[in-house]
Amino acid sequence: MSTEEVYLEIKDYVGTITINRPKQLNAFTGDNLAEMERLLAKAAADPKVGVIVLTGAGERAFCVGGDVSWEKGSEGKSNLKGMDFPFDRQIVECPKPVIARVNGYAIGGGHHMAYFCDFTIAAEHAIFGQNGPRVGSPAGGYIVAHAANVIGHKRARELWMLCRRYTAKQALDWGLANSVVPMDKLDEEVRKYADELLSLSPTCLRVVKHSLYHHMAPIMGRDMTDLVAEVAPNYFETGEPLEGANAFLDKRKPDFNQFR
Repeated sequence: MSTEEVYLEIKDYVGTITINRPKQLNAFTGDNLAEMERLLAKAAADPKVGVIVLTGAGERAFCVGGDVSWEKGSEGKSNLKGMDFPFDRQIVECPKPVIARVNGYAIGGGHHMAYFCDFTIAAEHAIFGQNGPRVGSPAGGYIVAHAANVIGHKRARELWMLCRRYTAKQALDWGLANSVVPMDKLDEEVRKYADELLSLSPTCLRVVKHSLYHHMAPIMGRDMTDLVAEVAPNYFETGEPLEGANAFLDKRKPDFNQFR
């Protein structure tokens, strides 16, 4: 296994990007996100790659979103300020099919990465859910809005506004996953999807994927920074995100009532 925190492997026309921080449940930092963006662009441009797989190292987690220790920042300045998560946009704009190989927890930023992928293949023990309002992370814009395209408005509101956790079976029933299999069959199932895609016309697949992108286009112009500026321009100076991060790190329930 690579010692890099994010790495790309190419085998039989499949490029696999792995978040390699298993001790942190594959939570990412800003540097990790930048490397994921670089590797996805590299795989998208490589003629030896026909399908791209996104996954996490180990068997506990796909990705649990941003590392809260990194998100918290320092001296009261959150590292989320001005953050727009371009990786999700990059997934849908990538001309090649992208498969999320969900090998455990897919929470927060890790979860919306999964539902932006073209296909989501999950192990039976996987757990899905969002985390933003629970930790004071103001996710907004297209990363939230696209959930309604995937599962409908009522389910999307439940997903994002209640921050509940869902089993792989529930994710399959809701349309957040395409297939759920035992962990020991996960790689086989991902390869099955990849081989089906590789048997098809790559140009036609690009046309189909871009056609579906046009359905998403009305929401893609609004990112998190836009929505925070519109709804709560001084949010990062209120102390609310710091309370959310500190409560998470202290393993206590946050006191958001002081900000109402």
